[in-house]
Amino acid sequence: MSGIPTLSRRSFLILSTAALAACNLEDEVLKFTGMTMGTQYNVVALKGGKAVDRAALAAAIDTALAQVNDEMSNWDATSEISRVNAAGTEAVRLSPALADLMENANAVHAASDGRFDVTVGPLIDLWGFGAAGSTAHVPEEGAIAEARVLTGQSRVLTLENGTLRKSVAGAEIYLPAIGKGHGVDRVATAVRSFGIENFMVEIGGDLYTAGHNADGTPWHIGIESPVAGARSVYSVVDVSNLGMATSGDYRNYFEADGTRYSHIIDPTTGRPITHNTVSASVLTENAMLADAWSTAMLVLGRDRGLEIAEAQNLAVVFIDRDGAEGYKTTESSRFSALQA
Repeated sequence: MSGIPTLSRRSFLILSTAALAACNLEDEVLKFTGMTMGTQYNVVALKGGKAVDRAALAAAIDTALAQVNDEMSNWDATSEISRVNAAGTEAVRLSPALADLMENANAVHAASDGRFDVTVGPLIDLWGFGAAGSTAHVPEEGAIAEARVLTGQSRVLTLENGTLRKSVAGAEIYLPAIGKGHGVDRVATAVRSFGIENFMVEIGGDLYTAGHNADGTPWHIGIESPVAGARSVYSVVDVSNLGMATSGDYRNYFEADGTRYSHIIDPTTGRPITHNTVSASVLTENAMLADAWSTAMLVLGRDRGLEIAEAQNLAVVFIDRDGAEGYKTTESSRFSALQA
């Protein structure tokens, strides 16, 4: 294959599959691709000499993705999360999968100084980055204050023993910053159930890899260059038995009166981030946590993000603007150790 294809819409990861193409192992390598959660998914699995029923594996992948959408899609009015959002302040019993996701969301929220927040949807909509599309204008302060009444995960949501209660009736849970990663993990579980030990699952740039690729080396994942209007690889990292996600602020933004406003909203201010960090990539035990932490780290920015990464032993690499045209990277200790 002549290049490295772009696979990400939100999290800006690029998967290098050149080694697979070079090997040309049609009988050994199984590839699946399709659409889910408004983006593309890709699965690459090495049979390892096992007799794997391709049709059965494809059906298992489709079933896993359908279950995740049934539980967690904010765009399906019949999904579980939509029913939770439509409820008032009465307690709602969550499915085990959604309860586990919310437990992890709460943990990241608490450890990130509140910068990861699944209730931030009203602010995203207000700034014109929601499902309704861009409005490209700066909201009034009063409108920001009004939207913030509905946000603040630790304030408006209470999760106890698998039951969720909202303290503000209009508050809603918005899952794109953790749901795709969770979907990756669910598909990975399905692939493993066939006895497959070496595989990669990717949804919209969030991914999980197991074992090695077809040439026997770790999976090579490219982090996209943080340049608007360009698609090129900034750096390549090796990922094995880890989830990975990248969040960036350089694709989705608008400018007004000479100021650039990113779609990355700081829930503690109600406004887009203003620091120089343009990209944060996270490697961790699963894709769900990588997804959530990459968002948190980008909102935090390099300085505070690095402090938290070291305290939490997280593998994170930040890309910051450095002058008019340049960029620089900063790695946490754990990230450096994994790439050594």
